[in-house]
Amino acid sequence: MSMKDLFHKNYKKGGFGGGPWAPGGGQSGGADGGKTPNGKGPGGDAVKNSLVYALTIVVLIFVVFNLVMGSMYTLSETESAVITTLGQATVNNNKGLQFKIPFIQEVTKINTTVQSFEVGYRDDNYGGYTNVESESTMITSDMNFVDIDFYVTYQVTDPLEYMYATAEPELILKNLIQSTIRGTVSAYTVDSALTTGKSEIQQNIKSIVMDELEEQKIGLSLIDISIQDVEPPTAQIKEAFSEVENARQNKESALNKANQYRNEQIPAAEAKADKIIQKAEAYKTSRINEANGQVARFNSEYSEYKKYPLITKQRMFYEAMEEILPNLKIIINNDGEGTTERLYLGDLDGSFGGGTGAAGAGSGSGADGSSDASAEGGAQ
Repeated sequence: MSMKDLFHKNYKKGGFGGGPWAPGGGQSGGADGGKTPNGKGPGGDAVKNSLVYALTIVVLIFVVFNLVMGSMYTLSETESAVITTLGQATVNNNKGLQFKIPFIQEVTKINTTVQSFEVGYRDDNYGGYTNVESESTMITSDMNFVDIDFYVTYQVTDPLEYMYATAEPELILKNLIQSTIRGTVSAYTVDSALTTGKSEIQQNIKSIVMDELEEQKIGLSLIDISIQDVEPPTAQIKEAFSEVENARQNKESALNKANQYRNEQIPAAEAKADKIIQKAEAYKTSRINEANGQVARFNSEYSEYKKYPLITKQRMFYEAMEEILPNLKIIINNDGEGTTERLYLGDLDGSFGGGTGAAGAGSGSGADGSSDASAEGGAQ
C-alpha cells in the first residue's frame, strides 16, 4: 500500500483527528463541538501527521535521487576506473557515462595521463626554481662533487597494480630514481658528467629504472628522464669547466668546418681527375687511330709502289712538294756557274691535272724530256 493510499484511508476514517477537513467534521469539529475525549482539539494531530507525511516524501525522494546518482559515473579520456565488487576488482577503460550497482560496487578513478616531477630542484611556477641540494649533490668516481638536476615523466599503465601493489607507488618511483641516479653518476668522472657523458648517464638511468619497475610491478612506467642542468658545486670549478666546455665546442666546430671543406674539395678533385683521365683516354684513342691510319696508308702506298715504283715515287714527290710548298709550281735553281735549272711541279698554267706529257711540253723537251726532268728533279 502506498503512502498516498494510506493517507486517504486515514483521512476517510478520521484517523487524523476528524479535523475540519475530515468527513462530517465541519468547522465545529463534529457533534461534540470539536473536542476529543482527552480534551484536545483535532487540529494539532492533523498538522503533525501532515508534517510526517511530507518528511517521508522528502526522504524517499532523497533516497531515490542518491540511488540514481550512485548508479552512474563518467570517465574522461585521461581516466580509467577500478571497480570493486564485493572485494573483486576489475578495470573499466570505457569513456563517457558508465553505470554501476549502488552500495555494492565501488568506483575509483585513476589518472592515466603522463605526469612528471623534478629531482634536485623544484619549479616555483613563476619561471624560476629552487635548488634541493639533498637530491642534486652527488659524488663522482674521481671523488669530486657535482650538482645534477633531472626531470622525470611517468604514467600509470596498470590501474590494478597501481591501487593494490603498494600504498604509495609515486614515492617508490622517486626513491628508485634517486638511488639509481646516485649509483650511475658515481661510475663517471666529473669531467665526463659535465661534458660528454650526459646522454650516456641518462640513458643508463632510464634503462635501469625501467627494468626495475617491470620487476616490481607497481603499475607505473617510466616515460623519460632527462638531465636539466649539470654544474660543479663551487663557482671557481664551474668557471674552469665552462672554459673546458667552450674549448671542446670550439674543437668540434673546427673539426666540422674541416670536414665540410674536405667534403667540398674531394668531389671537385675527383671530377678534375676524371676530366684529365677522359682527356688522356681520348688523346690516346686519337693517336692510336692516327697511327693505324698511317700504317694502312703506308701499306697501301707500298703495295702501289711495288707495282709502279717510278710513278709512285713521282706521285709521292709531288704530294710532298704540295704539302711543303702548296702555292709554288716551279722551282728555279741557280748554280755557281750561271746555269739555271727549272723544275716544273705542274702545268705551266698552274694546273695539275694535265696529261702525261703536260709537264714535258712546258719544258720544250717533249714527253721523254719531261719525264727525265722530273726524274732528275726528284733525284735532286
